[in-house]
Amino acid sequence: MLKTTLSSLFVCILFACNVQAQTSKVDSSEMVTLRIDPDNARGAAVSQIFDEVKFIPLETTKESLFGSISQLRTTKDCYVIYDYDTKSVLIFNKDGKYRAKVNSSKVVADADEKDKQVFYGFQLIKNKDEALIRVSSGKNHFFFDLDGKLVKKAAVGKRTAEDRYIKFADSITTIAPFHVSKNGKDSTNYEIAILNNKKEVALYFPFESDRFEKDQYIGGGNPLTDYGVDNEIFYVRYYEYNLYKIRPKSVSLSYRILFPASISLPKGFMEMTEYRKKRIEYFEKNPTQIVNISNPYLVGDNLFFKTNNWGWSQDKKNALVYNLKNGDLTSIKNLDPDERSQFLPVTDGGTFYDFTNNGFHTFEDGYLYTSYSALALFTFKDLNAGKDKKYDTVLTKFFETQNKKSNPIIIQLKPKKN
Repeated sequence: MLKTTLSSLFVCILFACNVQAQTSKVDSSEMVTLRIDPDNARGAAVSQIFDEVKFIPLETTKESLFGSISQLRTTKDCYVIYDYDTKSVLIFNKDGKYRAKVNSSKVVADADEKDKQVFYGFQLIKNKDEALIRVSSGKNHFFFDLDGKLVKKAAVGKRTAEDRYIKFADSITTIAPFHVSKNGKDSTNYEIAILNNKKEVALYFPFESDRFEKDQYIGGGNPLTDYGVDNEIFYVRYYEYNLYKIRPKSVSLSYRILFPASISLPKGFMEMTEYRKKRIEYFEKNPTQIVNISNPYLVGDNLFFKTNNWGWSQDKKNALVYNLKNGDLTSIKNLDPDERSQFLPVTDGGTFYDFTNNGFHTFEDGYLYTSYSALALFTFKDLNAGKDKKYDTVLTKFFETQNKKSNPIIIQLKPKKN
């Protein structure tokens, strides 16, 4: 009996060791702690934060007219935009000239589908040297080229590694978010898996497969952020103020941000069972506390990020730039327009809502992108009335030929590195 018990105990210990071995350890040896109080963030001149500012009005025609930019990506020659109001993807050339549109009329349901075909965003999928726009609706993925023409469709259940994962510069390493690792009949869910030629290299942050049914998870957007450095991606977890770096072979905790206790979640908030299924209720009662951070971009010494909380205030400084070298903390919405920005604000933060809702849309090829409405641009121009401000040929033509109901304007910004 004792021999049997010891044997069973040995098997259990061995099994536990195997499970433990499957989960990789996060490296925190180079972690930097940043103590940040958003209320202490200062303003600055636009030229102190950005080396270049370019305004790109988007051509307004009957076919191209849309509401606001909910999602923006760039290709070599185009801007690809999703507009939530019209539920469509619009393609513009880099000079802002309208090129094509993908809307629900180009998404045809299968014969057995009765629901109207709509989509809520898109993905850019690499196809050799070109990019395809993928939208998902009903049972299918629909792939369009940059001229808005349908190239193919495929069942939603059929996914490829190139489609689903984030491929690193070495072409053999991919990052798989919410990965299922299988071991015989058993399987374990991981928030992050690093794969090399489809083989598991490292697995991080295991979780129960039904966790989203058991509790409430409020995110601040895409938890993975490409900030322009080859083979590095930022990762943000639910209800944490930590920035993790994912590299080809490991995940490391790079920055731990400490906010004042009055605006911080209780320590170990995610593990506190008294708030299970009551997270939203807690945030409603504590609207000033920071739920999470999002939109992290590291450009040289400057760390851009956004804080998110349940409550909303026009005066809240929630889009910040922290200089890792000198500790300066700058509020994006408090930037003062100067000659570099043609004396126009580079975001509509503090006045309108686009930047508050979306922050920076993307960071690609060394540039941050944001946007605001034609109404905002004309409003900012009116504030310069009588100040003898001159605009470049693009904006001069825009002000002469367009109005407050024209299409939004993209703002391209090149951040300083120190």
